[in-house]
Amino acid sequence: MSQTIYVISGPAGVGKSTTSQQLVQALSKSAYISGDAISHIPVNGRGKPWLCKETYDLTWKNILSLTRNLLEQDYDVVIDYVTFPSEIEWLVQQLTDFEFRVVYVVLLVDRSTLIARDQSRSADVQMGERSLVLLGSELKEQNKLYTQQYRREQVSEIIEEIQNNFRFILKGGHPS
Repeated sequence: MSQTIYVISGPAGVGKSTTSQQLVQALSKSAYISGDAISHIPVNGRGKPWLCKETYDLTWKNILSLTRNLLEQDYDVVIDYVTFPSEIEWLVQQLTDFEFRVVYVVLLVDRSTLIARDQSRSADVQMGERSLVLLGSELKEQNKLYTQQYRREQVSEIIEEIQNNFRFILKGGHPS
């Protein structure tokens, strides 16, 4: 059986990390990659990935290396990061020597919920307009999962949807 790479994307405040961390717990042999944590590995000289191409490219190269290492050891990989389809295409192209499935889910909420969630964060981690970037992007409807109707206690329902809904599969067949 081949592994699955789950890419959980979405703007800040939609529940990417909460969902990703619970998803990784629901899988039997799995690993969690936080794109934000990876982008913070370089300390001095690091730019913001959305403003600095060098930091952005290094972040994705590091995500790729970790993903490759984990696939070699038969792990399912959950990537928690703001990810666009072009980044997934690049990742898939870099991993052609593996058989794997890609499940791509963009968690979204409506604009007012997103703004309210961002404003409820401490000021030093608020994203402001940056949190709205994915709302205006050209994402396929099949990859979007709206979560404003879910409460934190219902994350298991979101996980079930991610694992069992064929529409989120970008590469590699049906869920098992």
